[in-house]
Amino acid sequence: MEKVLIGPMTLAGLDGEWVRVLRAAGFELVYPPVAHQLLEDELLGHLKGIKASVAGSEPYTARVIKAHPQLRVIARVGVGYDAVDVEAATAAGIAVTIAPNTNQEAVAEQTFALLLALAKDLVPQHCAMKEGGWPRRATLPLRGRILGVAGLGRIGKAVALRGKAFGMRLVAYDPVPDNAFAQAHGVRFVPTFEQLAAESDYLSLHLPATPETKHLINHRTLALMKPTAFLLNLSRGSLVNEADLLEALRAKRLAGAGLDVFEQEPPPGKLELCDLDNVVVTPHAAGTDLQSRDDMALSAAQAVISLSRGEWPAEKVVNPAVRDRFKW
Repeated sequence: MEKVLIGPMTLAGLDGEWVRVLRAAGFELVYPPVAHQLLEDELLGHLKGIKASVAGSEPYTARVIKAHPQLRVIARVGVGYDAVDVEAATAAGIAVTIAPNTNQEAVAEQTFALLLALAKDLVPQHCAMKEGGWPRRATLPLRGRILGVAGLGRIGKAVALRGKAFGMRLVAYDPVPDNAFAQAHGVRFVPTFEQLAAESDYLSLHLPATPETKHLINHRTLALMKPTAFLLNLSRGSLVNEADLLEALRAKRLAGAGLDVFEQEPPPGKLELCDLDNVVVTPHAAGTDLQSRDDMALSAAQAVISLSRGEWPAEKVVNPAVRDRFKW
């Protein structure tokens, strides 16, 4: 019986359709006996004898991939794959897949949870009342304010639709703009990210992690933003230079930030950003609510099964160049 590693700790001990379809296809499911995201050295050990993995954010580095030539599939439970060295995987004949159309609604909901928490001063008021206070004060409206969406893909579109429901004015930047969606929903595209940053009252990041987007938010782009504006990052931590963001927030050059992702995950200790009252944080949890968790896991399981049967789930494979050399 061939083995599949179930990497995400959010799936440990759970039953679901993804478990049933893998077992029905003849796979043995292997769970790491740890209660945290696997580190590189841990992943090296747990991949022994594993043919495919249902992967979270574990680091599938070139070192890990080279050490396990028997590995054939890395099926990400999610849509990002920056934790996987795709070039090394392709060279090794490993198919890397994602789970499209499974978590955009969850991320969009979490985006607005953070946005509303910031606009309505939710956390400071809650904490003050728990201490016996009555911190009644006016908060910020969303209606009529500019929601800037950086990256109008599946998630960005879901965020934009929620902004429209709140009566916000929608502005977006995307290297490959979907003009039909924009026209249908009243989204105005701007030609540069810098212009988006300058115009937005709420700037929400939904771009992938690439060399071009690394530290897209930095001292220079933060200086373009309104001092009354809020930043939201629910994409990848590498998009934001956290030291520059911390400096801007402390200097009151930015009204606040809502962050679900960070430059290092998990952080090595308490983040200085967490000491600020105008920052709301969550632990890279936006894409995983109960429904999206199960949908992503099932999609990843189905990708593993398809590839094991000689089928090619083209809409999920992120390294199509591996197809000619792929062998189960």
